[in-house]
Amino acid sequence: MLFQVNEYRQRINRVLDYIEKNLDKNLTLDELAEVSCFSRYHFNRIFSAMMGETLFQFIQRIRLEKAAARLCGEKDVPVIDIALDCGFGSSASFARRFKAGFGMTPTEWRRKSNIRQLESNISMPSRNNRKAFEYSRVYTQFSRTKNMWRYVMDKKEIKVEVKEVEPMTVVYVRHVGPYAGNAGLFEELYGKLCKWAGPRDLINPPETKFLCIYHDNPDITEEDKLRVSVCLTVPEGTEVSGEIGKTAIPGGKYAIGRFEIDPSEYGEAWQFLCGEWLPSSGYEPDDRPCFELAVNDPREHPEGKHIVDIYEPVRPLQ
Repeated sequence: MLFQVNEYRQRINRVLDYIEKNLDKNLTLDELAEVSCFSRYHFNRIFSAMMGETLFQFIQRIRLEKAAARLCGEKDVPVIDIALDCGFGSSASFARRFKAGFGMTPTEWRRKSNIRQLESNISMPSRNNRKAFEYSRVYTQFSRTKNMWRYVMDKKEIKVEVKEVEPMTVVYVRHVGPYAGNAGLFEELYGKLCKWAGPRDLINPPETKFLCIYHDNPDITEEDKLRVSVCLTVPEGTEVSGEIGKTAIPGGKYAIGRFEIDPSEYGEAWQFLCGEWLPSSGYEPDDRPCFELAVNDPREHPEGKHIVDIYEPVRPLQ
């Protein structure tokens, strides 16, 4: 029975990944059923049962949320271009569905948005009930040749560097639902992943990297529908099975901030990078996943701190 459940999860995850990479296309039930390897009839029922919403509702919600984030973060891109990129056939249908989902037109949403309130307006961990870090708003150092910034925050130095990152292939275990501040959940997810990867000789420090990918923006997506994937890097040809999925993280230019924090401070770290550094950096968010890369094992840190690199995809501000 457990094998069957894991196999179902893997197939549905494969469909979620496919949808996310093809939002601009006309996705059909037949096409997605083929990706899932379920029959057309059974796929529709299984998807609804496992995701808590119909396939059509999921696709429309993801398209709207993606568009809402881009309207905030890409203020110079015409609304119609964003609508088409997110899979809407016309500006009229986009405006109608957007107003039904958010209670205002896309133009009103963009006008009322503030990048410092949404803090980059793309997928990132929940930031509820937090206080801001104490840090200096003045660069302590900026190296133009290395594209690197240094700040003082909470009496500690933070380095933010913009650089080109190579594509990575990762295997993952995915969770749908609340996750903010739930260290036990992440320990359980990483435990599942390592239990699968270890016997296959896929954990080879220091080459193997452990990541968390956040697929949704908690400022837009309801908490019970948030998706997070805990991942580790693997060779491209790695075969997966059961609950374990596989995907590619695209390469390109990323802003990378290194933080040494308590488990409760992840939100503040994201706020600093996306809400404070980004608006003054000359960059804007790019349309790729953001993620966290674990640098240390907190159990080996004398204060139990997490050392983490936060990767924010960026491009020059237009």
